[in-house]
Amino acid sequence: MATTLKDTFSVTRFSFWAGALLSSLVGALLYLFTARSIESDAEARFISHARHAQSVITVRVKSYTDLLRATGSMIQSSDVLTHQGFHEFVAGLDLARSFPAVDYINYAVQVPHDGRDAFVAALRTDVSHIFGKPVDLDIMPPGIRPSYLVVAFVEPAPPGAHYYAIDLKANRYFGNLLLQERDSGMIFSTGTPIPMLSRPNNIYVGMRMPVYRKGVPLRTVDQRRAAYTGSLGIAFSIPKLLNGVMDEVPVANLRMTLYDVGPGIDARGQPTVSKPLALFDSRGTRAEPTPALDVGDDVFTTSLPLDFNGRPWKTTFSAPRAALYTEFDTYYPKLMMAFGFLGSILLYALLHTLTSSRRAALELAREMTSELRESQARLQLSHQKLRRLADHAYQIKEMERKRIAREIHDDLGQSLLALRIEAELLAGRTQDTHSHLHKRARSTLQQIDTTIRSVRQIINDLRPTVLDLGLSAAVEWQVNQFQRRTGIQCDIQDDHGEIALPDHCATAFFRILQESLTNIVRHANATRVKVELRLNGGWLSLTVRDNGCGLPPGGRNKYGSFGLVGIEERIVILGGTCAVFSEPDGGTTVMVSAPVIGGPEPVLSQEQEQGAGSAVI
Repeated sequence: MATTLKDTFSVTRFSFWAGALLSSLVGALLYLFTARSIESDAEARFISHARHAQSVITVRVKSYTDLLRATGSMIQSSDVLTHQGFHEFVAGLDLARSFPAVDYINYAVQVPHDGRDAFVAALRTDVSHIFGKPVDLDIMPPGIRPSYLVVAFVEPAPPGAHYYAIDLKANRYFGNLLLQERDSGMIFSTGTPIPMLSRPNNIYVGMRMPVYRKGVPLRTVDQRRAAYTGSLGIAFSIPKLLNGVMDEVPVANLRMTLYDVGPGIDARGQPTVSKPLALFDSRGTRAEPTPALDVGDDVFTTSLPLDFNGRPWKTTFSAPRAALYTEFDTYYPKLMMAFGFLGSILLYALLHTLTSSRRAALELAREMTSELRESQARLQLSHQKLRRLADHAYQIKEMERKRIAREIHDDLGQSLLALRIEAELLAGRTQDTHSHLHKRARSTLQQIDTTIRSVRQIINDLRPTVLDLGLSAAVEWQVNQFQRRTGIQCDIQDDHGEIALPDHCATAFFRILQESLTNIVRHANATRVKVELRLNGGWLSLTVRDNGCGLPPGGRNKYGSFGLVGIEERIVILGGTCAVFSEPDGGTTVMVSAPVIGGPEPVLSQEQEQGAGSAVI
């Protein structure tokens, strides 16, 4: 008795500790799961804030793009652009308040070499008037070039005359981009800092757009080149552009870094592939413009792309994880751990039940899936066998038709031809001597001609001899026979001439044409038929289109109708495709395509040929 009580106590104690261990394990798992969910939610909110900041930057870039377009429209609408008019327009824009990031708007004029001297003289006069003193300037860099793209207008007024007379096309890389800008008519940016304006942690970049003469067509590249007058650009500060963006994101200690990830240029103006160029860092200083990025498990980081008028930018946002957590997020995992510890027994029973049910359902689904796959495999194998059998039957049928046609042509045709020659000789010899016998000979000769025509018709029905001349000739012959027999007007479109095809391919396409024309006679009530034969990339396409009554609903699946089924099977055997559809304005189109170049021609073995002969006999 004492032993029994002791054993019972041991089992109870074991169950208690097992339950406690299970409860602790479940509580710990719930704690980890809850903590991970809170972390995922905080990360999602962080990414959402980052995307909002990205959209704000995108809107600002678009506004500066609209500024560029508006200025370009003003230039196009001016018959003669003057420095005073350009100054008044830019002053009316109130850049300091409406577009605070823009420091300068400049316009570079295209100058041919023969107009260089006159342009430089006029520019010296205008710039001297702007600065109130004589200014001696010339196109920079010096050198003789076929044409120049010279900065002639800069607003607001720059601090020095060296901002003028710069030939933008002199830089090989930048000049090529300007030529692409001229030919495409699109706004673009090089993505490289402007050396004249940029300082540490205060990068300036620019956008440019082509300007064309007003009222001229710009549909083609040649038209845009002829109408091109110059290039309009703006220079703006990246820190000013991004000023206030992070204020709209309710995340403490948020850091934003902006990179240009497109190709750069070297000292010679050649494009280079280099590491991303840091354009802005919210924690950057003059001494250290781009501090090291924050990394670690306690930091959220995400990078989002930006399209700066065709130039790829990337914004990287980072923030401490604690900045995204609330006070409730701190205690919630502990509450879930306590709940898991207290309800572990019920949860275990529920999970056990669900697991058992799921295991049974999966086993049943696995068995059903296995049976379904086996049935599909057997059905697919059966379809393949049936298709091979159909292919074999088609080949035997065509071979027998070809053999019988040749035997009739070689044996019966030769015999009839010899008989006709004899009858012709007999009629010739009896023409003047035996009128009655001559008359009988001529009658026999006509009967022989009728028999020859019948034999020829039988041969053509079995396999037209014109098919030996090629598919194009056979198609033309068949369509002509169809038009002569039915009176339906037919058009043939064959731009490739004769096409070298394997015999089985040519025969299959010819039979498809025959079946399509037969269907038109039986069902279409058409007055016009168009046949197209095309070869493209090793694929041969045959299209038969009529203007008849169209395909009725359910016509393809009509009981006892095998014409379209035969067409589909023939083209599928060749590894091609078949489409049959009705036109919106009436009529039916049959379109088949199959690879005919590079594919092996099926060859029947000797046993198959003997079987084919015995099957026909």
